[in-house]
Amino acid sequence: MCGRFPAVPCRRCSRRRAVLRENAQDHFSRALIAQLPSLRRYAAALSGSIVTGDDLVQDCIERALRRSDRLRDQQKLAGWLRSILHNLYVDELRRKRSRGSEEDITDLADTLAISVAPADRAPFHEFTAAMDSLSAEHRQILLLVGLEGMNYREIASELAIPIGTVMSRLARARERLRNALEHGTERETANVASLEARRKARQ
Repeated sequence: MCGRFPAVPCRRCSRRRAVLRENAQDHFSRALIAQLPSLRRYAAALSGSIVTGDDLVQDCIERALRRSDRLRDQQKLAGWLRSILHNLYVDELRRKRSRGSEEDITDLADTLAISVAPADRAPFHEFTAAMDSLSAEHRQILLLVGLEGMNYREIASELAIPIGTVMSRLARARERLRNALEHGTERETANVASLEARRKARQ
């Protein structure tokens, strides 16, 4: 609106607002691009698959662009994107449960557990299998601490939960991860012993 004629749209003001919106959108897009490497790393670790992680990132960026007006503080962009991505991941888990288990064999080539060198595969596979056995909530808290290096206060702010809840959730997640790793090692030891016994029986 022009100051002299409040009821009449001013072309200069309209153009100025359009330029400001365009500049804000460009700034937001550049900020999104800067977040892509860490977001891809987080998504791959959360899902356990590079392909699935990249799909999550793409959906996350699309949703973020549509909802850019909801982000009031640009300093919280990273956490906002992680929240969107985590929600997308949980939604995908629910869809998979409702329609049954399906696995595209072409995705297996990019599964983290089998995409490392053979010499290092065993311990890495055990860790990824243990992480996969955790709930999305526990996996999220472990990644925010271990992968993103965030402290309790930062996590509490990002997840909108009390610091005490962060601490207890992290303690449970670590305990369940440790149990999963221990049970995985026990199963591996039992399998090796069984194979050795069969080999000796054939001799």
